[in-house]
Amino acid sequence: MSGAKPEGAHNEQEAARWVRGMFGRVAPRYDLANHLLSFNIDRYWRAHTVSRVREILERPGARVLDICCGTGDLVLALAKTGHPVLGSDFCHPMLVAANQKIERRRAPAFVFESDALRLPLRDASLDLLTVAFGFRNLANYENGLAEVRRVLRPGGVAAILEFSRPPNRAFAALYNLYSRRILPVIGGLISGSSDAYTYLPDSVSKFPDGPELAAKMRAAGFSGVEFEYLTGGIVALHLGRA
Repeated sequence: MSGAKPEGAHNEQEAARWVRGMFGRVAPRYDLANHLLSFNIDRYWRAHTVSRVREILERPGARVLDICCGTGDLVLALAKTGHPVLGSDFCHPMLVAANQKIERRRAPAFVFESDALRLPLRDASLDLLTVAFGFRNLANYENGLAEVRRVLRPGGVAAILEFSRPPNRAFAALYNLYSRRILPVIGGLISGSSDAYTYLPDSVSKFPDGPELAAKMRAAGFSGVEFEYLTGGIVALHLGRA
């Protein structure tokens, strides 16, 4: 199974069920934990992603969807441009939190419940599809990329912002210490769910690194695939055209 592999999950259905339940448990304090554990750098990562796809957001009538949207931070960052944005997630408590933020800010956005591996959209119906820190949680990465490509119009862009492994060995060792020893303790205290923040570094270690994910995107039929490391390679932003 080339996808999320939580401990104890033996197939894709069990993996998806575990991930959905885990995010449901941490939803109430998810934003606080994210901002604190990343020292608020997560806001920069999303803003940078928006800057890289701004050309599409400025097109009149462009259709934009953020999958695995969680509590809606990237949806809101994209919607700041004034362009209408859709968001989807398969975890209902996350969508409740996202909807509250959208209503509070009166953003031009709408979220709906859907599995990213089975989007309720026609073929070639989107100009831009984004995903931030959710792709590695899919039960099957190849099927996820195939679904992304299916719903994008020819020339449409996929933007995948995801945790990665720093290419510098010294920095990677330091980050590894933080993510495996410190992050689970603090994340568990904030969210009340230590298993969620034990799963995080484990899922990152098993996720394809920058070049590997780029290769998977090319194998799925994307063209012009490129990626860049951010913050020393803690995260990577991949872009590809359908």
